[in-house]
Amino acid sequence: MTKYVVKRLLLAVLTVLVICAITFFTMHAVPGGPFNREKALSEATISALNARYGLDKPVIEQFVLYMKGILHGDFGVSLKNGREITTIIKESFPTSAKLGVSAMAVALLLGTVFGSTAALTRNKLPDRVIVFLSTLFTAVPSFVLASLLLLFFCIQLGWIPVWSQAEQNYLLPIIALSAYPMAYITRLSKTSMLDALGQDYIRTARAKGVSRFKMIFKHALRNSLIPVITYAGPQIAYIITGSMVVETIFTVGGLGSKFVSAINNRDYTLIMATTIFLAVLMVVANVICDLLYKLVDPRIKYD
Repeated sequence: MTKYVVKRLLLAVLTVLVICAITFFTMHAVPGGPFNREKALSEATISALNARYGLDKPVIEQFVLYMKGILHGDFGVSLKNGREITTIIKESFPTSAKLGVSAMAVALLLGTVFGSTAALTRNKLPDRVIVFLSTLFTAVPSFVLASLLLLFFCIQLGWIPVWSQAEQNYLLPIIALSAYPMAYITRLSKTSMLDALGQDYIRTARAKGVSRFKMIFKHALRNSLIPVITYAGPQIAYIITGSMVVETIFTVGGLGSKFVSAINNRDYTLIMATTIFLAVLMVVANVICDLLYKLVDPRIKYD
């Protein structure tokens, strides 16, 4: 177990380093720079700004200096407003985390319930309705659903303000973010539950007279959660920091919207920091999910 965890952690560190390198060199390979504007600056001004932020050095040297700064907890400052990147993340991440965790909780709960219900009522009306809705939400991108929700509930009906800091106005972003993962988890749960219900231990439990409730919730449901956990781990990390389009549509001041503005402004340091932050969350979530397998199914062995 300890050997497995150490190997996964070392692999996680290597993964983050590779992502950092790919993002850094790809970003610098794109034509243009962070100080290119509609109103062109003088060559002297651009040279002074590049020298101030170390952008006049060779790309390899910039990468080495940037990685040294990260190892000391220094993500630098924004090239557009001069604010500390760490401060920007601390201010923006709680909003994204609140939306992401809430949306994923809704997706996990409803997806597991709907998937199990569809499996238990196979080829009946509830199953067909659930399959239809899950297929629909899988096909509709989150930004399209977000736009429809905004148009219908905010503009047409006027039930909900377009956005304010009021607690209840997180409802529409949560719905938009949770729809796709909920539909996907529904399909995963149904397939896994059907597979679990066809196993020999379920037949044995049924032959021994185990109650239907206990057979489903203690045996079948527990063993059908492994594919859901596999999907939920990275999806939680992604939905927390990757809800950039939905946050932009609902003008939520989260980390996702900051990432979109950083790309538009070619704010190299902010792009790198948010990418690394997301990569670390994804890797940590994957490691945690791998460790949760043992809790769900004690038969799993770590090599």
